Amino acid sequence: MIIYKRKIESKIESLLFKGKMIIILGPRQSGKTTLSKKIISKYGDKGQYFDCQIANVRNHFVVGNPDALLPLVKNKKIVVFDEAQTIQNIGTILKVFHDTYPDTQIIATGSSSFDLANKINEPMTGRVFEFILMPLSLEEIKMVQKITHNDLMELLLFGSYPAVVSAKSKDEKEILLKNIATNYLYKDVFVFEAIRNPQIFEDLVKLLAMQIGQMVSVNELAVSLGISRSVVQKYLRLLEQSFIIKIVRSFSQNSRNELKKAFKVFFLDIGVRNSLVDIKKPIESRGDKGSIFENFFVSERLKIGTLETFPPDIMFWRTRTGIEIDVIEKSGFDISAYECKWGSKDVSFKEFLKLYPQAKVAIIRPVNLI
Repeated sequence: MIIYKRKIESKIESLLFKGKMIIILGPRQSGKTTLSKKIISKYGDKGQYFDCQIANVRNHFVVGNPDALLPLVKNKKIVVFDEAQTIQNIGTILKVFHDTYPDTQIIATGSSSFDLANKINEPMTGRVFEFILMPLSLEEIKMVQKITHNDLMELLLFGSYPAVVSAKSKDEKEILLKNIATNYLYKDVFVFEAIRNPQIFEDLVKLLAMQIGQMVSVNELAVSLGISRSVVQKYLRLLEQSFIIKIVRSFSQNSRNELKKAFKVFFLDIGVRNSLVDIKKPIESRGDKGSIFENFFVSERLKIGTLETFPPDIMFWRTRTGIEIDVIEKSGFDISAYECKWGSKDVSFKEFLKLYPQAKVAIIRPVNLI
């Protein structure tokens, strides 16, 4: 399999041995294990990798006893605890170990922010550098290969998980995506959260997959699934915290005519979304290709944001009269507006610029991304 250089690698390496623990969060299969192993490989026998899903490894994590970890990390300069969210009381344990053995650099990875980040960040306040590793960005793929029009069409259909991008055939890509969607996608949610009806949870994901690029109604989802609004909201929160979806809210600062509380849902990987709807139909003959392209662009902007200390807010803009702009990025006082278009149809930003004359605007088409 091709090993892609991840853009956060150099940022992580620049912060090693600064008295902080490194946390790498992101969806399963996004490349956290490969990245962390690559980082510690530069330290030879002073680096060590541990899979926390293995019982023999988990047995060394004991609350209040930092010496229990010593047999694993003795004489090691840097260690990786992979899928650390599987360890009970992980935050407290790592805090004590970090304070007792500050010269040992810890890298902890996790695939569910609702579990690992919450359990680590509270006890580890001020002791952590946190990073998010998403599936491959277009720029990371371009560093390895030239992207043709056909390559981009495959990315829009199959997404950007490293193993999927590396696969040689469409059949292999389909199998890998199915494996990710069935064996990994909900694993942490089902293990760590009490989901009373997994089928309803999965039905919700499929409903959301049909609505990318559209405003989402919690009421309509609740009625369709036969559950309460509060359960829908809980499931949406879990889906976002487990890196399956991104909730994008409406942008509004001035006008009464702007929608203020609306939101859309996008998938962090468009291949996962397509595997839930239809992975067989070629992208250019699909009726939903415009929405797929919009989702892909939103995901790419989110990936770029993970490289920034203060990532921009990603939103959309819509008026009560139906005028809409697909993507708004707000970083401090800077505003950028993007309209995603599959074809050559032009777009007017006139109404938006009346309210936000300082904004930068651009039309994004597939050809812009190659």
